[in-house]
Amino acid sequence: MSIRSNDQAVEADGLVKSFGDVRAVDGIDLRVATGSVYGVLGPNGAGKTTMISMLATLAPPDEGTARVFGHDVRREPQVVRQLIGLTGQYASLDEALSGAENLVLFCRLQGLRPAAARRKAAELLEEFGLTDAARKPVTQYSGGMRRRLDLAASLIAQPPLIFLDEPTTGLDPRTRAQMWATIRRLVATGSTVLLTTQYLDEADQLADRIAVIDHGRVVAEGTTDELKASVGASSLQLHVDEVGDLDDAASVLERVLGVRPTVTHESKRLTAPMQDADRVGELLAALRESRIRLTELSVSKPTLDEVFLTLTGHGVEPGRTDDRELADEADAAASVDLEGSRA
Repeated sequence: MSIRSNDQAVEADGLVKSFGDVRAVDGIDLRVATGSVYGVLGPNGAGKTTMISMLATLAPPDEGTARVFGHDVRREPQVVRQLIGLTGQYASLDEALSGAENLVLFCRLQGLRPAAARRKAAELLEEFGLTDAARKPVTQYSGGMRRRLDLAASLIAQPPLIFLDEPTTGLDPRTRAQMWATIRRLVATGSTVLLTTQYLDEADQLADRIAVIDHGRVVAEGTTDELKASVGASSLQLHVDEVGDLDDAASVLERVLGVRPTVTHESKRLTAPMQDADRVGELLAALRESRIRLTELSVSKPTLDEVFLTLTGHGVEPGRTDDRELADEADAAASVDLEGSRA
């Protein structure tokens, strides 16, 4: 393996990928520092999986360039594949085999001799809490167990760069915490991790830097603190008594604070960034004058949720489905056999 660049694990410029009339990735630029966790945050359909597919050499970009440790993903795909590991949204496991047999198979494909392959498989099964299920066929594994086994398989050689595409989706809190601990260990022992996620707390907990992606574009990038600071020093949340007052309350907030709040009709809530908490008194007076009754008011430091609301006009909605999501899923399904090669 040859690592040409010591400071940047991933460099992408103007990446574009279309599926028919759908532009799933629309000019993405990325810089991922070596030895870091880089989070890519966005809802279903944002283009995260398509972006990973291009960086992992599974799908060629329509436009733009990308390099992994200085190696061009188009011109040097075989070299890039030696430098990466990939855990996608679709587990690339043989369900007719047991967990142990799957890992031994992947170890042998990596060039380990039979005895070494069995030892490595046993180590990974223990690390991921799968020893008791080692001899069971994968068909009997829960979704969380499959995700852990899939991640274990991609870490056999612990490559310098690991792509984790929504690795904790659908996992229970305990298993998610175990996955987070594994990701931290990977970075502590020398790997770089590019993590896509729909979970705001996951990005907040793990990522050194975060790119917020929506509709195939990077709409913001920075550290967690930088992104939170970009939407104001504080976040204001109001709950009105009557749903019919929401529009009037939004108008008052916009007039007093100079920002248009995000309105959630189901919970009768308005959310807006607030640069100056001293304006609360003025706002309350204006709401009282407009005869708008509140049931709750709070001012807090901004979260990544407020960042996403402010930048995109909507929250991270895991259940959302649109044309871009369908394009992402079709692309991932088409490349699942390639993922099985473990690059």
